[in-house]
Amino acid sequence: MMEKTRPKHLDLPKIRLPIPGIVSILHRVSGVLLFVSIPVVLYLLAGSLSSQAQFDAYRALVAFPLVKLALLALLWAYLHHACAGIRFLLLDVHKGLELETARNTAKLVMVVSLVLTAFIGGVLW
Repeated sequence: MMEKTRPKHLDLPKIRLPIPGIVSILHRVSGVLLFVSIPVVLYLLAGSLSSQAQFDAYRALVAFPLVKLALLALLWAYLHHACAGIRFLLLDVHKGLELETARNTAKLVMVVSLVLTAFIGGVLW
């Protein structure tokens, strides 16, 4: 009987995922983050619209740096999910399937989502 030379375990830190794979995983992560944050965002929105006192409490809450960081992460999740979603829609209609184009569009998604997050976050805060 011949002995198998296949690895018995995967060394995950040694596996290097290509940029389109990273964009795909981040698209899923951002989608989950957006879905999980819906109740919190709706609660904050409903509270901020109910009265002036609630709105002032919301503004005081948003003044904390950790809350601003969480809102910035949520903004990135929204922007990344939108940009990656457009890329995946184009891939679905067979645009950008070539290896170099797929890599370039994946890099573009990363750059555009981060630049938009920095710009909008800078304008808002």
